[in-house]
Amino acid sequence: MLPAYLPNPIAALVGGGTPIDLGRNFSDGKRVFGDGKTFRGLIIGIFAGIGIGIIQIWVTGAYGWENLPEQTFMSITLLATGALLGDLCKSFFKRRLGKERGAKWPIADMYDLVAGALLLVLIVDPGWLFANITLMIFILILIITPILHRAVNIIGYRFRVKEVPW
Repeated sequence: MLPAYLPNPIAALVGGGTPIDLGRNFSDGKRVFGDGKTFRGLIIGIFAGIGIGIIQIWVTGAYGWENLPEQTFMSITLLATGALLGDLCKSFFKRRLGKERGAKWPIADMYDLVAGALLLVLIVDPGWLFANITLMIFILILIITPILHRAVNIIGYRFRVKEVPW
């Protein structure tokens, strides 16, 4: 899941610039995504996820770590892209519910990247998903994700990358 876990914090770290929604409002009069979702963050975040995935592929081949999922260029691209698309979808619905940027939405904030990543892989490459994400791995993802989410957000807050620690 590293290709899915890395893009969001990297996008937050390097984001800024032109918002993906170009400052436009949806038909309800609220911003589509908000200022926190930028083209720079999206693109660099996806490339960071692909980069860590390429490192995983190399490490698996170079050191024979056969217990890692067999990543492919397709799987790492889908995981990285899906993670940020999941985050964008969550932001869209956050705006519809009247939640401001940085407002808490606990379950959605933790699992948006997992849902987006796995859904995109399911749609485009279901064979890889079912061959590599077993029920036990899926349960581990559900357990590890909130722990990682909280830890990364606290670190981001302490380094002033994030405005809130959640």
